[in-house]
Amino acid sequence: MKFCVGRLTRSKFHHKWMLITVFIVILMPILIGIGLYLKSRPLLLQANLSELIFSSEWRPLSGRFGFYTFIVSSVWVTALSLLIAAPICILSAIHLTKYAKKWFLTIMMSVIDILAGIPSVVYGVWGILVIVPFISKYLAPLFGLEVSGYSLLAGALVLAIMIIPFMLNIMIEIIRIIPSELEEASLSLGATKWQTIKKVIIRKAAPGIVAAMVLGVSRAFGETMAVLMVVGNVIKIPENLFEPAYPLPALIANNYGEMLSIPMYDSALMLAALILFAVVLFFNLISRLIISRLEYN
Repeated sequence: MKFCVGRLTRSKFHHKWMLITVFIVILMPILIGIGLYLKSRPLLLQANLSELIFSSEWRPLSGRFGFYTFIVSSVWVTALSLLIAAPICILSAIHLTKYAKKWFLTIMMSVIDILAGIPSVVYGVWGILVIVPFISKYLAPLFGLEVSGYSLLAGALVLAIMIIPFMLNIMIEIIRIIPSELEEASLSLGATKWQTIKKVIIRKAAPGIVAAMVLGVSRAFGETMAVLMVVGNVIKIPENLFEPAYPLPALIANNYGEMLSIPMYDSALMLAALILFAVVLFFNLISRLIISRLEYN
């Protein structure tokens, strides 16, 4: 009897401390959001949120804080990086799971993990040494342009390389969990391997692939250091791929702690962080909904 009571007590204790840790994890993003809102509230009380988001006027000395230029730059860099990375990830995932040998997949998984673990500043340095000179000396002259190479395209290329291991790892796992019976049934009906992949595997894995891309977007949208180093950081909406841009994360990283003596500057930067937080949270929630749909279908 004493043994049963002691075991029940230990079980309740473990249940409670596990519940506390789960509560802490849930509480963290809520506290982050509340903290960013409180810090950005002075600016929100002074100006309308829609005016701040859709205004391109950025003059901190005059108290003008328009985030439209930075939001557009962030959207362009993220969208371009996704357009570059998504086809590479989808085709690579198909090859590694359906065509490559198991030993090659094992090696590639290690390579993917290594790429995912490289610090972003290393990608940024690599972009300065390779991507920027390539654009300025070889790519831009093909279009009759003379540019420094620090551009929207440079930021998108570096960012695409950064999110490839993240998205590829998820896509590989999504394709691997699809029941082999589906593929065998398709092949037994006379379909070729490529027809089976296109009509059965990709269709079944589509929600997971979309979820991986959505998670890639949230990862790309908030990336700071690597993009900051190659994108140019000019407060101007880029009119083509070879012009510099200025994403929201770069705005925060470049200015926080240096010009906070300007009234409302701290609040403006915290509002930029709040916008980033909201966008990333939105994309993560969307991806979770898609993954849940995949699990229950």
